[in-house]
Amino acid sequence: MRASVILLLLHILLSIAATHLAFQSDELLVDDEEFGLEGGRFSVQLPVTQPVSPPPSTRRRSVDPVSDSDSKVQFIFEHAFGDSDFSPAGSFSARLKPSSQGGQVLQILTKLRFSRDTFGQTEKDSFKRLLENDDFYRIRLPSNVLSQPGRDYVVSSVKARCLARDALDELLVLHMEGVNILAASYGPPGSCQYPRRLKL
Repeated sequence: MRASVILLLLHILLSIAATHLAFQSDELLVDDEEFGLEGGRFSVQLPVTQPVSPPPSTRRRSVDPVSDSDSKVQFIFEHAFGDSDFSPAGSFSARLKPSSQGGQVLQILTKLRFSRDTFGQTEKDSFKRLLENDDFYRIRLPSNVLSQPGRDYVVSSVKARCLARDALDELLVLHMEGVNILAASYGPPGSCQYPRRLKL
């Protein structure tokens, strides 16, 4: 009985170890250095061996858009203070990767990175005015990351005091389908009481 329990535990441990070692994410295998990721994969130079080439084929290869290399795409993240006009506040960069699903080739974004601009003095003053007036801080993103800027946008807003409460930490969740941004949830990582409690 005791030997069978030990064998069962050994089998379970080996199964877990095998599945753990077999799992590899394909999301960040390429271009880790390009995005400045710490702890990215190191490239090791292995001796080059001459591959055996197959005999030439008379059949012509079809052009498969899924096998084409990824392309880079960038789009602007904009912000506005209250009712002011929107201005650039950062940018997103991503890889545009074709993916075939159900016989259709769709474009999807992978390796999405966000670069946020720091507030200048003018923006700091505008944010202070938002706090004094208990007004909204708004953000805007293009609804389609491939279309030209100035078309359709997705807009989200939050009371400025909610961001100030969490030391200007922000949480942005993008709801996407392919290259279309359907919605953006924006606010502080924690909860914010809204509306403000009445003062009597």
